[in-house]
Amino acid sequence: MHLFPLAAAGIASGAMAPRVRFAPSPTGSLHLGNALTAVANRRFADERGGTLLLRIDDTDAARNEDAGGILRDLQWLGVVWDEGPVRQSERADRHREAARAIGSEDAEGAVRHGRVTLLRPDGSPTYQLATAVDEVDFGITHVIRGADHRANTLIQSELIRALGAEPPEYIHHGLILGPDGRKLSKRHGASTLADLRDAGIPAEAVRRYLEELGLPRHDVHLDIARIRRLAIEAIESLGDEELAARVGVPASVVPVMRGARDLVEARRFAELVLAPPERNAVSSPETLERFRELVDGGLDAKSLVRELKAVGGDLKAVRVALTGETRGPELTAVIASLPRDELLRRVDAAASTL
Repeated sequence: MHLFPLAAAGIASGAMAPRVRFAPSPTGSLHLGNALTAVANRRFADERGGTLLLRIDDTDAARNEDAGGILRDLQWLGVVWDEGPVRQSERADRHREAARAIGSEDAEGAVRHGRVTLLRPDGSPTYQLATAVDEVDFGITHVIRGADHRANTLIQSELIRALGAEPPEYIHHGLILGPDGRKLSKRHGASTLADLRDAGIPAEAVRRYLEELGLPRHDVHLDIARIRRLAIEAIESLGDEELAARVGVPASVVPVMRGARDLVEARRFAELVLAPPERNAVSSPETLERFRELVDGGLDAKSLVRELKAVGGDLKAVRVALTGETRGPELTAVIASLPRDELLRRVDAAASTL
């Protein structure tokens, strides 16, 4: 893990419990960089007995979307917050009050503090003002965010001091980059939690990947291969009932899903068992006949496959007869997931095409 040591984070022995905040803008599903910040804040608070505030930074009305997606993303990821969500747009009166206390109106009607615009001519608070006021009002002690916010630190610290308070400790972590070395975005494909969720990646795999990154001091490249390896491990660790519920299928077909690389593939494997295949042309009538004899003999799935291998049986023909596909989950798992009568029915249907 690449977490900063306590001293570097401004935590001294006996210091008050930290208050941190995660403050996304409601512009769609959380991208992985934001998710890294959320996980880092939650972990920072948990390891130090602190509190995490969820704040929705919605001062840019032109870009705002429904914040409900962010809440669902965090819940899916397993990141809980202790306070909030607080929407900055609902605190506009407080922001305007603070702006007029520390700034002055210019000829265009905007309120400024030095070179920093606090209120636009229409009276709406800017991001810099709202952020500074909220850090003070909610007692934020540590701001943990991506390195792309470094440029805001000086401005926000200046405004916080003008408000009569001391700035929080700022901790900036490296960004997650795409393969081209640029900040992760939609052009890179699986860049948001929604992308990964739609791809069938379990939340546990994403959370573990982000926790492995910790608070990287430097930018890191997205390792989608690592996420996929963690997805396989996550699926393997789920209990039968939980896996069936995640995929939305009966628990009886769980065996065929155990080798899946993601939940989308798990669903496809399950459907191979749940839905009888179309009547495809199948070769190797001898193998199908021997398969039928072994099923009638009551052999379990592993013993059945072992017997077929021993006599040089065409296992691909059996797979096509049972699933309609030449590739897919382990044949042993397919056989174990189908009732005896259904095994015989599918083999008989395939044999009738010969």
